Amino acid sequence: MKVIQLSYPQQITTDEVAGAYSLALGFFDGVHRGHQAVINTAKKTAEQTNTKLAVMTFDPHPSIVLGQSKEKVFYITPLKQKIAILERLGVDTLFVVRFTSDFAQLSPADFIQLFVKGLGVKHVTAGFDYTFGKKGQGNMEIMPTLCGEGISVEVVDKQLEESDKISSTRIRQLLLKGDMENVHQLLGRPYRTPGVVVHGDKRGRTIGFPTANVQSADGSFIPANGVYVVKIRVQNEWFVGVCNIGYKPTFKNPDEKNLSIEVHIVDFDKNIYGEEVEIDWYKWVRAEQKFNGIDELVAQLGKDKQASIEFFA
Repeated sequence: MKVIQLSYPQQITTDEVAGAYSLALGFFDGVHRGHQAVINTAKKTAEQTNTKLAVMTFDPHPSIVLGQSKEKVFYITPLKQKIAILERLGVDTLFVVRFTSDFAQLSPADFIQLFVKGLGVKHVTAGFDYTFGKKGQGNMEIMPTLCGEGISVEVVDKQLEESDKISSTRIRQLLLKGDMENVHQLLGRPYRTPGVVVHGDKRGRTIGFPTANVQSADGSFIPANGVYVVKIRVQNEWFVGVCNIGYKPTFKNPDEKNLSIEVHIVDFDKNIYGEEVEIDWYKWVRAEQKFNGIDELVAQLGKDKQASIEFFA
């Protein structure tokens, strides 16, 4: 898959573009089943018309530039992860448009002229609620008019799961509850967090439960605190694990709010500091809790470990 970075005013050459394209438009945070319906519709059109399948996404999140979010924005799929997923879906070309204040001021007509017609797009596919141009003034009702006769437009209807729309907002709400099974259902795959193994306090090894202390990739949306059944990819191999997200209240001062993500990897004994890893989240087991002593903690960790083993058995 070719990844082409664009900005406004964009700097591209004819050789880089090399259309014609069937283009799927959207931000696609999560690349969930609703997003996949849009991309697969564009893919079907690409196959029927012998064009290349392209996806256009934006970076950073528009809310950062438009001032709609006062807090740091966390992504269901940070850009690097989104790129990997789109490649697995068979996308030929990914356009990553830099979302800036100038770009946000483009009229809907100018957006279509520069970022659709100007790229050699022949077919546009987007969800029913997709908006574009200044203040989201462009929508899928006026898209065909703006594109003109040379570009066909297809609108993908709302995708439902249990009568509710599949959306990034819904997935975020489920992540905040630790409901990984329903997140899995909406994504069509387990929720995944990329990160790097860093040094922790190394207390786990002294009680027979060594853990990999994972620093998540910047901008990753972290699920609710608690203990989870997980798998972790280390050096391109997947292992069963049990993960705790929280503040380790048995050992730490409750006023010290340093969130940690620690994975005890079953049947694993290697030094992996500095390794890039990925955590796939399958099931919330229990809330984080403070224990009265080491023996009580160790007994519970044994039960948590067994829960993970039995889940995958």
